[in-house]
Amino acid sequence: MSSIQNTLGPITSVIGAQWGDEGKGKIVDILASEYDIIARACGGANAGHTIVVEGKKHVFHLMPSGCLHADKQIVLGAGLVIHLPTLLKEIATLEENGISIIDRLHISHAAHIVFDYHKEVDAALEEARANPIGTTKRGIGPAYMDKAARSGIRMESLSADVSDELRSRVPHIKTMYGVDMDADTEIQNLKDAQSKIGSCIKDTVAYLANARKSGKSILIEGAQAVLLDIDHGTYPFVTSSSTTLAGALQGLGIPPMCVKSCIGVAKAYCTRVGEGEFDSAASGEAEERLRERGGEYGSTTGRPRRTGWLNIDQLNIANATNGFTAWNVTKLDVLDVEEVIPVMINGKLEELPGWKENTAGITNFDDLPENAQKYILRIEKETGVPVTFIGTGPGREEMITRT
Repeated sequence: MSSIQNTLGPITSVIGAQWGDEGKGKIVDILASEYDIIARACGGANAGHTIVVEGKKHVFHLMPSGCLHADKQIVLGAGLVIHLPTLLKEIATLEENGISIIDRLHISHAAHIVFDYHKEVDAALEEARANPIGTTKRGIGPAYMDKAARSGIRMESLSADVSDELRSRVPHIKTMYGVDMDADTEIQNLKDAQSKIGSCIKDTVAYLANARKSGKSILIEGAQAVLLDIDHGTYPFVTSSSTTLAGALQGLGIPPMCVKSCIGVAKAYCTRVGEGEFDSAASGEAEERLRERGGEYGSTTGRPRRTGWLNIDQLNIANATNGFTAWNVTKLDVLDVEEVIPVMINGKLEELPGWKENTAGITNFDDLPENAQKYILRIEKETGVPVTFIGTGPGREEMITRT
């Protein structure tokens, strides 16, 4: 067992603690080298993961970030909703970069399929709302609607002929949503997917259970984040799935008692895409400065993110619903130019002193400026959770690890 596994255990999880976009992909990418299996549990192509390796940026929407490690097994669990053309495109991108994936990809037969018509319905529903949610219009919500209505089509259907079923939906979709559904394209997408990934579809619950019994280690990668959870997030401005650790375990079919640790990922500040409350939002020059320094544009939509300050009250809520054993605070270097740094604590914005020094690329906690160290220690004090990982730049190597 590696030194990281000695600390985190053979089954660990990475969960976003804010509204997503915290930089989960980087810590997953780092930890993936120490684990046998990287598993994604829920969500769909509305979640983007950006990894920078040797200066090259890689963006994935369905594949777990750990897929860049060529010797790791990859699991897409039953809780996902999968847009097949997007998945095939990501596989092609990996292959173009010399990374083979088909022989180590395991897709749950129970994961639901996002069809192109779901995307059109998503857009139509968003347009019809008096108060738009700000969805990515990737069809995620409508796919989960079909799932909840027990009318969804699952990955197991790739080996069957569902042409008649799809064609029968055309008039219904038109009548209900005013959307034209191209059944021929949907059917062709199914055939293309069966040809490419048909061999990858299996009972992933059994696969993971057998892996655990044989001593394999598992890294669980969450999607989106706690404040977007369908039950515990800032409803109604949330996603359509359970984004907590409990939701991830449900989506994968892993017993809760198996998980030994849970890493909560939070930016050193905060961002939000879409609509909804944002109590610690910045304004004016500060908002734009955080956005530009942090590159805060959606990896899925390209939309500029709203930017603001760290809300420790929300971190405590996220901790209450997940039981974090460690924090990964990301993008500390984005705050390097700030004279003062507001932080929301007990419902009030408290101004902490900035450090006005460069932290980019620092890999040793003791080398951080004094006020940067105090900032991290304040997060620990207010949440009761140790900050074990601190991101100081986008690169794989730009991470402080405290043990």
